[in-house]
Amino acid sequence: MTEKIVSGPPKVVLQKWFQNPYADAIAAARTCYSPRVIADTEVEEVHKERIGKTTFEGGHHTVYTHATFKFGLENVSRQFVWSFLHAHPFYNSEQSSQRYVKLNEVKVTVPPLDAANKKVFERACRGAWQAYRELTAILLEDLKDDYLKRFPKKELTDKDLKKLEKKSIETARYVVPIAAHTSMVHTLNGITLYRLYRLMNQLPTSWEASVVVGRMVEEVKKVDPDFFRNVEDPLPLEETLEFKAVQALKQGSSQEFIREFDAELGGYTSKLVAFSPDAERITADAVRAVLGKSKQELGDDAALDMLVNPAKNKYLGSSLDLATISPLMRCLNHAHFSFKKKLSHAADSQDQRHRMVPASRPVLSLAVSGQPDYITPPQIARNEKAKQVYDAWMGKAWDYARQLTTNGVPKEHAVYLLPNALAVRFIESGSLLNLWHKWVMRLCLNAQREIWVNSVEEFEQVSKVAPRLVKFLGPPCQVRKTAEITPWCNEGKLFCGYPVWGWGPLVETGKRPV
Repeated sequence: MTEKIVSGPPKVVLQKWFQNPYADAIAAARTCYSPRVIADTEVEEVHKERIGKTTFEGGHHTVYTHATFKFGLENVSRQFVWSFLHAHPFYNSEQSSQRYVKLNEVKVTVPPLDAANKKVFERACRGAWQAYRELTAILLEDLKDDYLKRFPKKELTDKDLKKLEKKSIETARYVVPIAAHTSMVHTLNGITLYRLYRLMNQLPTSWEASVVVGRMVEEVKKVDPDFFRNVEDPLPLEETLEFKAVQALKQGSSQEFIREFDAELGGYTSKLVAFSPDAERITADAVRAVLGKSKQELGDDAALDMLVNPAKNKYLGSSLDLATISPLMRCLNHAHFSFKKKLSHAADSQDQRHRMVPASRPVLSLAVSGQPDYITPPQIARNEKAKQVYDAWMGKAWDYARQLTTNGVPKEHAVYLLPNALAVRFIESGSLLNLWHKWVMRLCLNAQREIWVNSVEEFEQVSKVAPRLVKFLGPPCQVRKTAEITPWCNEGKLFCGYPVWGWGPLVETGKRPV
């Protein structure tokens, strides 16, 4: 019996919203010119017409950021979320995780296809789920063996097996297509929704974005028809920046880009390619500026030590990231680092959630190769049977995608069949203030393996060019131990089982378990 494909249309529900959002924006604008705070109940139609138009057309858009809208989204693809919803910093999402939620049904977003190509697409999705199930079973046996070696005196309980199964699906998901459905709560402010609406037809997920964002706008109009009264209509695809760039360039394969990028990586998954040359000095200068001290009164070493040493700066060990609020910690904003990176689509979908470390990610339909181009997790690489299943499916996934494009299906639609393992190449930059938070979180052994390796490589390279800035940096347990904050591991029942706080610099140990 052929397995059923679950592919309903996107479901968009406005769960919570700011009351009277348009009137509130106008009231906020009026408050700027009043000795008191103006309430939304004081706004009349004449104010909406006059002030609303002038503030919007004049670019005075902060008044539209007070209103927020919380949506429940279901039946949206992970490709759409990665390419559009999470590709900018101004949102908040809590998303169903493929790391922890087993994919029992073949639930995917199917692009607009004719009957014959839809059959090809669905056949590919069924094959991906079969590979997913096979890998889950194979990897679970490896994880059982690993667990009993780590805890030789312990018997596996049902609770232990559930945890191990979650670890197995975390790796098995690499074969699942990026068309796979996800669900989330997604919160935006008003101006961000305006911007998404204006550019919802842009590459590379224009057809899905136009449906989802269009419905988000419809939901908001139901509670306040005025909120979109001054907003421009969406730009047609042909007028978007990326579409025009593509039309102006010679079309061809992305193979040369891939070869060039990988050669420049030089074996790294993340290579430091640019940084503030005087990062330590400018950071020390910033500390002195905050405290009003001269170099003679406060030398570089002492200034940096009071900032980055958890024994002196207890904020570093806090679970609540206080960096942007602390005047001294804001000094870390002046050291910048840029990396060329290569991650799987699965790993980067998590990595991009560090939205204060922005990246230039590819328009996927333009940057993917016609040949298999994917990341293999070490948990699969070490098991010959798992690797055979994995590599065989990777070849088939690209075959199916090529079949669609050969049949005339737009590449934007065909890439939905490519797996989570798809290699994504991009440039990422950030200040040390935001990279510090990211590295501490992702150097924990509970972090996804790919992102952990990425973070170790970045930490190692920055240690060579700005050693005094990161000499105390490490996973939370190491930082908290130095800060004398207990418990050293703040993961509770999710403790990894390894005394990482005593390992020393991670780059010198190689103790990370597979």
